[in-house]
Amino acid sequence: MLRRTLYITLSIAALVAAMSFIAPSQAKLVITFNSYVGNQLLKLDSATYKNELGQPYTVSKLRYYVGNLSLITNEGTSFHSDEYFLVDETNDSSKQVTLRNVPPGNYTTISFIIGVDSLQNCSGAQSGALDPANAMFWTWNSGYIFIKMEGASPLSKSPGHLLEFHVGGYKAPYNCIRTVKLSLKNSLQIANGNAALNIKTDLSQLFKAQHVIDFSKISSVTDFHNSTTIADNYAQMFSILQ
Repeated sequence: MLRRTLYITLSIAALVAAMSFIAPSQAKLVITFNSYVGNQLLKLDSATYKNELGQPYTVSKLRYYVGNLSLITNEGTSFHSDEYFLVDETNDSSKQVTLRNVPPGNYTTISFIIGVDSLQNCSGAQSGALDPANAMFWTWNSGYIFIKMEGASPLSKSPGHLLEFHVGGYKAPYNCIRTVKLSLKNSLQIANGNAALNIKTDLSQLFKAQHVIDFSKISSVTDFHNSTTIADNYAQMFSILQ
């Protein structure tokens, strides 16, 4: 009887000790990209906006790549994802980016790149968000389009007064990969279960953040000409919605 009691006691102790070494449950973080033009929600084809020069324009398409997302805690530890996501304004589900297996922590900073890094650009045909079938790959240039914005403006001198900004490229001196780093006003506490974060994408910054774009002079960017100018602007399109 004593031996049996001792065996049960030791078994319970071993079980408790084993449980203490189990890694804490990891959570899922859903990041929603909310599209705006200034303080107005973006509406494709049905709304007219004005750039910094007062030039009217409409938007018919907005798509961009987000990748290499990292979360940093107030202690300096970090979580990193190598995934890429294609955010498409016509597809609401694409605007919700999900990071899985995020360790519990008190996160104060998020960073990500707009674009596709050199390794993925040189890896040939891929699947998922990077599938060339998504119409975000230049077959003639063997590289990804990082952001695709299309619309129209009466000031545009392109045929049909079109606006067409298809920006990409990862080689110097026309490297258009840009890193976005955002500090959270209120830290994001992730424990067991799911968490959410809202990011504002302000399309108006595409035409003014660092360089003011005059549609009568620049209405189409589809190669290296003016590409880094637009890239400098889209690096500042993003902010935290809290």
